[in-house]
Amino acid sequence: MKILITGGAGFIGSNLCDALLKDERIATVRVFDNFATGYRENLKPFLQHPKFELLEGDIRNAADCAAAVEGIDAISHQAALGSVPRSIADPATSHDVNLNGFVNMLQAANKAGIRRMVYASSSSVYGDLPDSPKVETRVGKVLSPYAATKYANEIYAQAWSKSYGMQLVGFRYFNVFGPNQSFNGPYAAVIPLFIRAALTNTSPTINGDGNITRDFTPVKNVVQANINSMLLERTEGFHEVLNIACGKTTTLNELWQKICRITGANVAVTHGPNRPGDIMQSLADVSKAKQTIGYTPDDDLDGQLAEAIEWYRSIL
Repeated sequence: MKILITGGAGFIGSNLCDALLKDERIATVRVFDNFATGYRENLKPFLQHPKFELLEGDIRNAADCAAAVEGIDAISHQAALGSVPRSIADPATSHDVNLNGFVNMLQAANKAGIRRMVYASSSSVYGDLPDSPKVETRVGKVLSPYAATKYANEIYAQAWSKSYGMQLVGFRYFNVFGPNQSFNGPYAAVIPLFIRAALTNTSPTINGDGNITRDFTPVKNVVQANINSMLLERTEGFHEVLNIACGKTTTLNELWQKICRITGANVAVTHGPNRPGDIMQSLADVSKAKQTIGYTPDDDLDGQLAEAIEWYRSIL
């Protein structure tokens, strides 16, 4: 198969690229990225690989999308502007990238005769739903423009499946972490920020009282879900939305304590206000992913944190 990864220079995309290049079933891995949030450094290990291709372009440009899908068998669409706070500060750009860019990719894939595309949705679509754990059939009112764009992606994917017979799988990612996730910038995720704080003996900021819960998910689980879905043996048009997580919940306070135990850090935390748009409690039911795509998550948070810490230690 010839695979296209949009946003392949990003955190998730580059990990997926690495796994696909090692997969004997894959003939070509093409990365399509504008490097707005992705890093060329993430692709450096692949540049001389005979199966690797790089196309620089923007999903907001229909002509770039058409060029990206040429000769491709399946697409993993990871390109997006992440971060709830970023979307609140600049909703128009989040809409343009996450929604208009997504529709451009659907359109380009359909015109090129590509039937299968998997894409990144988000656990943020659950919004104010109080249910725990979260199941795919129930969502609440979204709490941010970012969440709105991801929920709209799912609605468009359903429409494309029904209208054009495409095979589409959306992943509601729950707080993914691992190698290549940057701790730089105002929208960095909590785990890289906590790890940097522990390794540099500086005080991290915890939003709220630290009892916010998250279903922290190693990036290897996300990679597995993408590959399994792109290689499904199904011929009919369909659309599925799947939770990709571990099915375990951890508070921010517990997360910091785990990181301190692994690193040996002894630093007091600083508490700040809750962030606007944040979901307070997050836990996934992953049974549908297990049944649909054979998803088998690694849920050893301590072990995966230790691996991530070693990677961050190597770059600091």
